[in-house]
Amino acid sequence: MNDAHDISRLDLNLLVVFDALLRERSVTRAGQTLGITQSAMSHSLARLRVFFDDALFIKSYRGVTPTAKAEALAPDILAIIDSIRNRVLSQAQFDASQAKRTFSLCVTDMGELVFIPPLLSRLKEVAPHCSIHTLQVPPHNMEATLASGEADLVLGSVMNAPEGLYQQELFMHPFVTIASVKNKEIGDTLSLEQFCSMPHVAVMLAGRSLRAYDSVIEDAGIKRHIAFTTPHFLFVPLLLDQHPEFLATVPQSLGTVFARHNLVKVFEPPVALPKFSLRQYWHPRFHQDRAIVWLRGLVKETFSELPEGMR
Repeated sequence: MNDAHDISRLDLNLLVVFDALLRERSVTRAGQTLGITQSAMSHSLARLRVFFDDALFIKSYRGVTPTAKAEALAPDILAIIDSIRNRVLSQAQFDASQAKRTFSLCVTDMGELVFIPPLLSRLKEVAPHCSIHTLQVPPHNMEATLASGEADLVLGSVMNAPEGLYQQELFMHPFVTIASVKNKEIGDTLSLEQFCSMPHVAVMLAGRSLRAYDSVIEDAGIKRHIAFTTPHFLFVPLLLDQHPEFLATVPQSLGTVFARHNLVKVFEPPVALPKFSLRQYWHPRFHQDRAIVWLRGLVKETFSELPEGMR
């Protein structure tokens, strides 16, 4: 083979032929898979043999069998075909039913508990070969994480989101106050007096300028005794179980999940609190990316269909 490293001499369509022959082990069946005649397949195989200076596939009683060189080439050629199908072509079009892709989402631990399960269910229905990876990043790293492609979307309520990011409101989320089922001081309702006199647990997410997630309570003019702060939503019901005298004010969806496990009682806060907006954020660099456009649509659709108590 002359000038074997000159890629311009290789018709990349021949790699598709190689892939089909490797899978089907028959010139006829490979041609049927690709929608071309057996004659065209034979011609393509002849060109492959010239380029690689090897028979590649030899006749056998079952069809064709790859040579040692074909077996050696197979992993690299299959990787090339897979990359073209799932990375290059996905930029021109995105077929969710056939795509093999891992989507990365920035969410809090609350988001993982409440929103990832229904999203995984929808993904299983419409994109069975795709998967989800979650990560957490502080707000000051949010733009860089999205710009690099390390994360495809950020889901949550981000105070002071970086300028220049696209964002879309998914729904408005109310707060609820939760108490341990072991708390015997509270009956079926929670009074303002009880709310103000009992110690509270507050979630203070990293990178939020030391502002509690439920700081709207103080904004409403209510003074409370915050006995403990944590950056972890999922620790709250466990702490309330160990210290039943504590209260916590959390997003409604989280309170619903905790109550479902018979850990807490859920109350409407005894003071009017504004709802907060849960949004998805993405970087302009990937605004037209077909796969990310599809993902944003799936997220919006999934969250729109969540029951009222979950959003």
